[in-house]
Amino acid sequence: MSAFVVAIDGPAAAGKGTLARRLAEAFDFAYLDTGSLYRAVALALLRAGNPQPTEAQAATAAAALDLGLTGDAALRDEATGNLASVVAAMPRVRTALLGLQRDVAVNPPGGKAGVILDGRDIGTVIYPEAPVKLFLTASVDARAARRYLELVDKGVRADLDQIRAEIAARDARDAGRATAPLKAADDAYLLDTSNLGIEDVFAKAKTIIEKARGTQA
Repeated sequence: MSAFVVAIDGPAAAGKGTLARRLAEAFDFAYLDTGSLYRAVALALLRAGNPQPTEAQAATAAAALDLGLTGDAALRDEATGNLASVVAAMPRVRTALLGLQRDVAVNPPGGKAGVILDGRDIGTVIYPEAPVKLFLTASVDARAARRYLELVDKGVRADLDQIRAEIAARDARDAGRATAPLKAADDAYLLDTSNLGIEDVFAKAKTIIEKARGTQA
């Protein structure tokens, strides 16, 4: 039996990661934050002293990616996220990571019966045949406020206006890139999280998955 794949797409700070982890736990599915792959490429470049890589340099870093970097705390730094958005727009980088992501969808780690993948182009490019596609979104203000509080809670000094501007810029890059732009698949379920708590979003997504599976998990 093929693995049951749930694709979760959406812009930065819409709540994809939090939802994906909750769903993976609820259904005992594997989980892959595909954005962490691009962040890991960006982190590798930054640590190599290359904050403005050419596409060829970024593609080389992607091909030689150390998956151990996907667990590095520095992945959540703003500098890493901003460069990740830049390299993610490079076709050669996306090609270098495409096979890895599809392999996880077909063969979930740990022999799990399903997998949750979250990113920007899971339902449109990476695995368009996924039986469940969710597209999470939220207003720029709502997402900026969440990121601001997240940083403050960690004791990091943050500027709300700067965060808002950075998120808006990332949205523009992600939606405007020529290769695999951020957009909802035609058959994706749209979930606007601007005014919803995680429990409400989780309940809606869980019901959608249960209906698609024909079971009650």
